[in-house]
Amino acid sequence: MDKVVATAAEAVADVRDGASLAVGGFGLSGVPNVLIGALYERGVGGLSVVSNNCGAMDTGLAVLLAAGRIGRVTASYIGGNKEFARQYLTGELELELIPQGTLAERLRAGGAGIPAFYTPAGVGTQVADGGLPWRYDGQGGVAVASPAKEVREFEGTGHVLERGIRTDFALVRAAKGDRHGNLVFSKSTRNFNPLAAMAGRITIAEVEELVEPGGIDPDAVHLPGIFVQRVVALTPEQVADKKIEQRTVSS
Repeated sequence: MDKVVATAAEAVADVRDGASLAVGGFGLSGVPNVLIGALYERGVGGLSVVSNNCGAMDTGLAVLLAAGRIGRVTASYIGGNKEFARQYLTGELELELIPQGTLAERLRAGGAGIPAFYTPAGVGTQVADGGLPWRYDGQGGVAVASPAKEVREFEGTGHVLERGIRTDFALVRAAKGDRHGNLVFSKSTRNFNPLAAMAGRITIAEVEELVEPGGIDPDAVHLPGIFVQRVVALTPEQVADKKIEQRTVSS
């Protein structure tokens, strides 16, 4: 039951080229930067990434993106990342852009063993009708477009069929975890981390504080250890390394 792994490098040692990854985080909050850095050092590429966004500034998934290690992204937000926009528009990577709530539920459904579900989000748009550019050809044309999805009416309202997401691995960051893999997330880091963790067949969590079993009140657990296979304890320096995306001050 002791799921603690000595190093991040050891934790991601079996992530191969072309693997699919669900990655937690929201903006710069709750991003598993240490595990992502370990993947970068391994040199794996051709990765298919499912995450709310694909990194910001020079941190998180932006590290892998800038190195050309990502081949496909499923995300709900790509604003503020100029390198992502450049690679997408030149046809270097494929993008499936979906509504944020739909992405969250697709991850949760996959982790819960639900193959698909209906939602009204996207009905009457290219999300349901198809035609969204997944990949450009580098010359301004569309090389791959999204397919049309099944739409059914429930109680007079149209709903589009969305499929649950399962990935080979999931990388998440938690404020606290124990050796059994039970995790607690802090504030907005809870937005996507638990859902990404559920979707991964092998889930690896970096934790800011590692406690012994029983050190977390069962009522305080946000994600049960059944969803987590490996735990990496961060050093104080790694915990403190947190950037601010938009620094604002009052007059």
